[in-house]
Amino acid sequence: MATQQSRAAARLMIAPAVFVLLVWMLIPLCMTLYFSFADYRPLRGVFEAWIGFKNYESFLTSSSFLKAVGTTLWMVAGILSITIIGGILFALLLDQPMFGQGIVRILVIAPFFVMPTVSALVWKNMFFNVDNGLFSYLYKFFGMQPYDFLSQAPLFSIIVIVAWQWLPFATLILLTAVQSLSSEQLEAAEMDGAPGIKRFWYIILPHLSRAVTVVILIQTIFLLSIFAEIFVTTNGAFGTRTLTYLVYQRVLESQNIGLGSAGGIIAVILANIVAIFLMRIVGKNLDK
Repeated sequence: MATQQSRAAARLMIAPAVFVLLVWMLIPLCMTLYFSFADYRPLRGVFEAWIGFKNYESFLTSSSFLKAVGTTLWMVAGILSITIIGGILFALLLDQPMFGQGIVRILVIAPFFVMPTVSALVWKNMFFNVDNGLFSYLYKFFGMQPYDFLSQAPLFSIIVIVAWQWLPFATLILLTAVQSLSSEQLEAAEMDGAPGIKRFWYIILPHLSRAVTVVILIQTIFLLSIFAEIFVTTNGAFGTRTLTYLVYQRVLESQNIGLGSAGGIIAVILANIVAIFLMRIVGKNLDK
């Protein structure tokens, strides 16, 4: 049993970490909450400490709010669809014996370590550029007019960019789950004459359900705050303005700190609601 001295020593050792956590997270959150009830427009020299819920009312009733929420949900759903389906396929492929298997796994996982800004710049200039991009050269090679992805299919383009970054994460989690599957079950099903599709549908996929729910939970929490990819590629134009980007525009571009702070608090509340909802689903799935 821990003595009183050991408990005191433990509290003393974790005190610096707790202090940094409070300074790093709690103070900015409290300041955002404070400014959300104020009319604060520094460029115009306006500051009124208390205006009630006017900022929240203005942000929620704005025509841009529902569009931004819808864009965010569509983007998250599209990215999750690509990463889950692609992650399962890559996990099954990488589980098969092949030459240079370790190198191939490293190459597949490598995009996850690329910074979002760098990834967006690479896709924007090397692949989606209408004049010098790889896809444009392919279109010209086959005698077709180059396609401007970022202006004609902007939402799809951002989904592809972000999915490319998160696909390695899903692959890594799902590959671990695939490797934990007992080979005896698959061998027994194969000996009983079950085709590959049925083995996948009735044995492999149910075994991956827990890993899939964990991937969905973790990715959704991070994907709700997509910003860098949008800022670098479309700058919020062409219907790609998410809730996070809308808050950025209200704070920095419109210089309305109070309205942007209210939007930030709303975004945090919505993200926590989604996270709690997904955690309940994940918890039920993991208890099975």
